[in-house]
Amino acid sequence: MAPKASSKITHMLTVFRSAASALCVAILVSLLACSSPPPLPPAAPETKAPTPDALPATLGPAAVRGRSRWVPVRWSELPGWEADRSAELWPALLRGCERPAAGWESVCVQARAAAMPAFSDEAARTWLQQRLQPFRVESPEGAPEGLITGYFEPLVEATRTPRGAFRIALYAPPADLAARKPYWTRQQLDTLPAAQQGLRGRALAYVADPLDALILQIQGSGRLNLQENDGSRKLVRVAYAGHNDQPYKSIGKWLIEQGELRLEQASWPGIKAWARQNPKRLNEMLWSNPRFVFFREEPLPDPQLGPKGAQAVALTPGRSIAVDPLNIPYGTPVWLDTTEPLSNTPLRRAVMAQDTGSAIVGAVRADYFWGWGSEAEAQAGRMKQPLRLWVLWPKV
Repeated sequence: MAPKASSKITHMLTVFRSAASALCVAILVSLLACSSPPPLPPAAPETKAPTPDALPATLGPAAVRGRSRWVPVRWSELPGWEADRSAELWPALLRGCERPAAGWESVCVQARAAAMPAFSDEAARTWLQQRLQPFRVESPEGAPEGLITGYFEPLVEATRTPRGAFRIALYAPPADLAARKPYWTRQQLDTLPAAQQGLRGRALAYVADPLDALILQIQGSGRLNLQENDGSRKLVRVAYAGHNDQPYKSIGKWLIEQGELRLEQASWPGIKAWARQNPKRLNEMLWSNPRFVFFREEPLPDPQLGPKGAQAVALTPGRSIAVDPLNIPYGTPVWLDTTEPLSNTPLRRAVMAQDTGSAIVGAVRADYFWGWGSEAEAQAGRMKQPLRLWVLWPKV
C-alpha cells in the first residue's frame, strides 16, 4: 500500500507498511486476514504453451526463499496467461527497473531498450517468456492458496488553514518525534496539552471529517484538493513521513468486539455508516487505534502516477501490489490468480511487487493497488479474496 498503513504508499505507504500504502492494508487487512475467503473459481483451461525453445529441458527443484517455497512450473500452468493485456505491464515494469533487485540488471537493460509502445500484448508475453521463468509460490508446508486485499489513494478536500468545518489537522512529524519512543498515543495527542505542544506549527492542511484524516493515515498517503489562503486550489499529495511507534489496531475489529458490527459489515463503507449513526462514540472508536501517522507534502506533477511504494517507485493502478519482501523481492513481476470483490469475476494479470505493509505477511499474500477515486475506494474497502500467485524470475 508508498508507505502506507500501506507504506502500502515507506507509503500504509508504508504507514502500516513500515513506512509510507492500507486498507494495510486494505482498510481492515489485519481484520480481514482472519476470516476465511470464499473458494477460488475453477482454473481456466490450460493455455497454449510457448514455443519449445522458451522452455527449459528440466524445471529443476523447488527453492526456499524466506518463508516461502518457489516451485518452477511451465507457462501453461498460469491461468489466463494469454488473455492478459500484457503490454500494460510495461510502465510498471520500467518503474521497477529504476531500482532493480539483484539479478535483474540485465533484464532491465533489455526492458528499457524494448520498444514496448509498438508491441502487441502477444509480443509482450513472448518477450517475458523468453527471459523469465515462472515459479509457483507456496507456504513452507506447500499450501498454494492465500489471501489478497486491496488499498487505494484517498482524494480528500482540504484547506491550508482552519476555516468552517475544516478543523482536523494533518501534521508533519514533530521535532521531538525521535526523542520520545514510543511517542504519544492518538488519544493523548487529541487531549493532553503536553502532547499537543509538539504539534504546534506542524499542521500541513486541514480536513473536515476525522474519518478522512484516519483513512489518509491508514493508507499512508493521499491526494488533497487543497484550497489555499488566497482562494486558489491545487492538487497535492501528502506522503507518509513517520508514525508514533504505537501499535496499529483495526477499528473494524474493535467495532466487532464491541458488538456494533458483524464481520461481513466491517468494510470501510460499513465503518463510515456506523460513525455517522454514532457521533457520540466517534472518538472512542478513533482512540481504539493508538497509532498516529505524520505526513510530508509533495507536488503532484503527474496525476496519472500513484504514490511511491516501499520500492521507492511510483505505483501503477491495477499493476502494482504490496507483498512480503522476505518472500518476494521488490521489482519482481508476479502473476495473480484471484477474483474481484462483489462480482467475483476472475482477476488474472501480471503485476509488479513494489510495496509492502505491516499486515502483508506470508508467502501467498498480496495487497492490490486500485488507484484513486470513489471506485478504487469501493473496491479496495471490500477486497478480501482467495489468491494464488507465481513469480516471474530471470532465467539463469
